[in-house]
Amino acid sequence: MQDQDRTAQTPWRLRVKRLIDIVGSVLAFILLSPILALIAILVFVFDGSPVLYCWQVVGKDGVPFTSWKFRTMVPGADAIKSSLLASNEMTGPVFKMRDDPRITRIGRNLRRYSLDELPQLFSVLKGDMSLVGPRPPLVTEYEQFSDWQKRKLMVRPGLTCLWQISGRNEIKDFDEWVRMDLQYIQHWSIVEDFRIMLRTVKVVFRGRGAY
Repeated sequence: MQDQDRTAQTPWRLRVKRLIDIVGSVLAFILLSPILALIAILVFVFDGSPVLYCWQVVGKDGVPFTSWKFRTMVPGADAIKSSLLASNEMTGPVFKMRDDPRITRIGRNLRRYSLDELPQLFSVLKGDMSLVGPRPPLVTEYEQFSDWQKRKLMVRPGLTCLWQISGRNEIKDFDEWVRMDLQYIQHWSIVEDFRIMLRTVKVVFRGRGAY
């Protein structure tokens, strides 16, 4: 980690950030529990089991961990991905496709409003993730990162980030995405985290830039 990236990472601020993550994820679980239950029922009724998708991703300092999302794709979607790589709309190691045929009908709606991400609150409570931070990459994606791109994981990954509030999938250049993550790390503050969370709520309600 270079000195400019350590600027705001003082111990007391990191402790406050962790406290906010714990309190925020617990409150979110309590307030959103009816919605979580409803989504689980809808996924099961319309798409069957499993309701959750086990997500193998990379966290702080390149350490892998397991997280969960509501399942939004057909069973065996990971195996189908290789046949769709030519349709990737994102430059770099991340795969994004607007009309991905693997996404279910209910899954598309969940993704539009980022409701599929809600189970990751457990990862925040557990300490693998933060409410705000760079999005965690898949293990297979991380293996293709260049050294400078890996610097985005010098902090805990988050549920939301600058990319989330700046157009999400409208951004096609992965390098631009990484630069925004590094900008967040360099200028991080508790106030900035709250600003990103508030803007995330607005973006999610509008269903902006998601697919």
